[in-house]
Amino acid sequence: MDDGHDETPEASLQLTVDGRAVSVRDDGGTLLEVLRGQLGITSVKDGCSPQGQCGCCTVLVDGQARVSCVTPARRVAGRSITTLDGLDVVEQAAWADAFCSTGGSQCGFCTPGIVVRFAGLRAAGVDDTDRAARALHAHLCRCTGWQTVVEAWESYGIGTRPTTGDGAEARAAVEGRTAQAVGPDVVLGRGGFAADTAPEGALVAIPDGVGGWAVGETLAEVRLAVGTVQGRRTTIDALPPLDAPPGDWDAVLRTTWVEPAYLETDASWCEPGGEPVSPLANGGAFGSKQGSPTPAAARALAAEHGRAVLAVLTREDTVRLGAKRPPVAGGAMSDGSGVLRVVRTPGIAAVIGTVAPGLVVEEVDVAGPPTSVAIRAAGWAEALVLLAGARGSAGRITSPDGAVATADVDADGIRVSVRCGDPMDSTVLRSYCIGAAHMAWSWVTSEALAVDPDGVVHDLTVRSFGVVRATETPHIDIRIEHDTGPPRNGSDAVFAAVAAATWLYLGAPPDWPVGA
Repeated sequence: MDDGHDETPEASLQLTVDGRAVSVRDDGGTLLEVLRGQLGITSVKDGCSPQGQCGCCTVLVDGQARVSCVTPARRVAGRSITTLDGLDVVEQAAWADAFCSTGGSQCGFCTPGIVVRFAGLRAAGVDDTDRAARALHAHLCRCTGWQTVVEAWESYGIGTRPTTGDGAEARAAVEGRTAQAVGPDVVLGRGGFAADTAPEGALVAIPDGVGGWAVGETLAEVRLAVGTVQGRRTTIDALPPLDAPPGDWDAVLRTTWVEPAYLETDASWCEPGGEPVSPLANGGAFGSKQGSPTPAAARALAAEHGRAVLAVLTREDTVRLGAKRPPVAGGAMSDGSGVLRVVRTPGIAAVIGTVAPGLVVEEVDVAGPPTSVAIRAAGWAEALVLLAGARGSAGRITSPDGAVATADVDADGIRVSVRCGDPMDSTVLRSYCIGAAHMAWSWVTSEALAVDPDGVVHDLTVRSFGVVRATETPHIDIRIEHDTGPPRNGSDAVFAAVAAATWLYLGAPPDWPVGA
C-alpha cells in the first residue's frame, strides 16, 4: 500500500578505502568530498578544489597517484583507495623521519599528498631522484622551495634522525612569526588546521560574492548555492601598475601584483558564544592571513545559527580577497637617494624608511586587491633590491630584524650566507632559508598576477601564479654563520638578498618578472 512515503533506498557506492570496505552515499560528489566529508579522513587536504592543481588531495587509486578533488567518486567505485592514513605505520614513520631530518615539511599542509605520491613511486620500484622531482610537478609547496622535499625522497629508509623538540619549534616560530609545531605529526597531516578540527556537524560558510556569507551543511552545498565557478587562467597581461618616477636613475625597478600562494586557504571555526579558532594553525602564511575575515565571520554566524560554523575561503576567494605584496616602481642613484612609489599600504613608508632612509616614498592609490605590510619583507626588500641595482652589487643585506644575509647567483646555483643569532635548530633554519631563496628566485623571474584596470584579479588558479617548479629551481646552498646572539628571523633577509643577487645576475631589467 502506498502510504505517501518515498522508500526508495539512497544510492550508494562501494569502495575499499585504506584496506577497509566501505559504502558511501552516491551524491555525485568528488572522491575528495567522500574522503573528507563522509569518511572524515583529514590527511587528504583541500588546497584548491575543484582545480586539481596543488596536489594536496593526492591519493592512490589501485596504486596510481590521483588528484581526488577532480576525480568523481563514481569513477572509482569498486576500486582500492589509499590515503596517507592507509600506508603501513612503519612506512609512515619512515617518511616522517625522512621529511623531518631534511626540513622537507614546514606548515605541513602539502606534505601528505607528496608523501602519498612518493610512496606510490617507491611501491612501483622507482628510486630515481630525477623522476621523483618531475613527479612534484603535480604539487605546490610554497614553504620549502622543493630542495628539502627532494632530499627527503633520497633520505627515505636510511635511518635518519628526525628534527623535533623545543629548539626546532622555537626557530620555526621565529621564521614563521607565529607558533608552529615541528615533527612527525606535521608531516603526516596532523598540524591542527581549522578545516580539519571543526566539530562534527558544523555548518560551512563561504563568501557569497556580494559582501556576505552563504551557509550550508557542506562545502559542496554552499559552493553550488553561490554558483562558484572554477578559476581559470586569464589571457590578460600581468603588467606593473605603477609608472617609474621620472629621472636619470642608476637603476629602475617596477614590480607587479604577486600572490602569496599559501596552500591552506583561510579557515576558522567557532562554537556559539565561543572564541574562533585561528586561521594560523601551523604557520604564518608569510604574513598574508593577519587580516583574514574568517574568524569574525565564524563567530557571527555561529551566534546567528546557534551551531558551530566553519568559515572558509575557497582558492578563488583567497586569490580575490587575500592580501598581496604591494607593487612598487622606483628609481635610485648609487649614493642611496631616489624615489620609491608603492601602492598605498598602511605602514609601508615607515618600514621602508628603516632600511633605506635616502629613498623618498610616494604612496599611490591604485585599483586592485588588498595589500599588506605584514607580507614577507614587503616594501623593504624592494627598497634594498633597488639600491643594490643602483650600486651594481647586492652586498650584505640587513633586515629590520637585524639579520644579515649575502647571496651569490650564477649558472651554478644560489649560494647564501646568513647570520641571525642562535640557530636553535640548523635543519629548520636551513629549510626556511632555502624556501625563502626559492621564493625570491621565483618572484624575480616568474611570478605575477593579472589585475585589470578596475582592480579585478583574473588569475585564480594555482598554476597561474608562476611559482617555479622543483626541476626548474637552481641548487641552493645555505651557510649559517656562527652567532650566539638572540634569535632573529633570518629567512626574510635571505629573501631580500637572493632577490637582489638574482636581479643583478639577470642584468637588472626594470620590469618584473624578468624570466630566467
